[in-house]
Amino acid sequence: MKKILSTLLIATLGGVIAIKIQQRFLPPSATYSPSPAIQNISSSRLVNFTGSTPTFSDFTRAAESSLNAVVHIKTSVSETYNGLVFDPFHQYFYGKPQERIQQGSGSGVIIDKHGYIVTNNHVIDRAEKIEVILNDKRSYPAELIGTDPQTDLALLKIKEENLPFLPYGNSDLVKVGEWCLAVGNPFNLTSTVTAGIISAKGRNINILESDPTHGIYPIESFIQTDAAVNPGNSGGALVSTDGNLIGINSAIASQNGAYIGYSFAIPVNIVKKVVADLSEFGTVQRAFIGVGIHDIDASFAAQNNLSHLKGAYVSGLSEKGSAEQAGIQIGDIITMVEDQDVDNVSELQEQIGKYRPGDKVNVTAFRGEKEMKLSLLLTNKEGTTGLLKKEKPVEKPTMLTLGAAIETVTKEEMQKLHISNGVKISKLHNGKIAMAGIREGFIIITIDKKKVNTPEEVENCLAHKQGGVLIEGIYPNGMRAYYGFGL
Repeated sequence: MKKILSTLLIATLGGVIAIKIQQRFLPPSATYSPSPAIQNISSSRLVNFTGSTPTFSDFTRAAESSLNAVVHIKTSVSETYNGLVFDPFHQYFYGKPQERIQQGSGSGVIIDKHGYIVTNNHVIDRAEKIEVILNDKRSYPAELIGTDPQTDLALLKIKEENLPFLPYGNSDLVKVGEWCLAVGNPFNLTSTVTAGIISAKGRNINILESDPTHGIYPIESFIQTDAAVNPGNSGGALVSTDGNLIGINSAIASQNGAYIGYSFAIPVNIVKKVVADLSEFGTVQRAFIGVGIHDIDASFAAQNNLSHLKGAYVSGLSEKGSAEQAGIQIGDIITMVEDQDVDNVSELQEQIGKYRPGDKVNVTAFRGEKEMKLSLLLTNKEGTTGLLKKEKPVEKPTMLTLGAAIETVTKEEMQKLHISNGVKISKLHNGKIAMAGIREGFIIITIDKKKVNTPEEVENCLAHKQGGVLIEGIYPNGMRAYYGFGL
């Protein structure tokens, strides 16, 4: 009993001494807090720190709404399979070239309940048949409303109502570091959702074809993400965590064709403009400000004595163009369109791409250290403010027996390809030309070693021809080819 009492006394005295020491040597404000308990976060909630307060993003709702609004697109086109370049007497030994059906696959996004679907132009390019498969496995043939190769967008329509669709977001408000979802059909694995963050904005990766001779000036201002995107995702949705469409997935940067961490989407604000134009006019009403522009880096700034590294440098002006009329000069730096900052050429093209000819936009520009606020009246490619009608292809006399429409070659095309004559195949139908493997855009230079300059000369060469025909020509990419077939 004495031992127990002595033990209690010693413990009590020790406690009193410890309290006295704490009061003597520690400041009055010092307090002790136990370590916070470790909290488990479910896999469907990812942490996104804003300031000092953590918030949680739940992807499940955005994924559920997106899956039903993203469709699987299948395409088919008839092609010959024994190559592009033919021995003129090949078919006499091996028979006529055989057709095969080449199939393609991609994704698309339903953008309204009436069946309008946006996808990439490269998904449906040259397709003879387009099939749309919904997430619930219903299948529909699709009508092609219009295409815009300059942004790699296309608009489709299926005959169905009350469809689930993704509402538009605002890509100007998207910030680097935000979470996002990529929804599509990679490798024919339908209804696939991946997550990542916005890695960058205003990316130009020089993937779209440029053809100034035909007025094709690509607009590239991609949203870069690290959400996994693979072949088959093209045309699918880039979605914010609140379930809004913020982009159309279009490309990946890869050395082997598979995803390695870099994917690119067309901003939805460009998509909205292109879709509205295609549905209303059948063609895109593209606005121009009439400037030649150049990106600015440290080297360029030093060479041109510039104090600004952000913006688009004006390197040229179109005579009587919008910029010249507003007072912009060569050497000015455009830094803002309306209330949106412009850090480079791609971002300037993106912002102007949201408008139509005839619209007025306010821009901010610097001339040296002087800031200027200017109002520009945008024009079309012809230099007027009117809206353009969809250009209907004018078919020249057709080679009915061969199944092709032909037209004369422009001087610009001949100069570019270093040729002095030729006629171009503008459209192919089912016939011997297509069966021989010749593709649209091919320029016929000679028929049986005789030069041709007009569609009429082609008709005359073939009018009384019997037996085999040898055609020599060139494609727009500069590749020469020879084709032989029998009449």
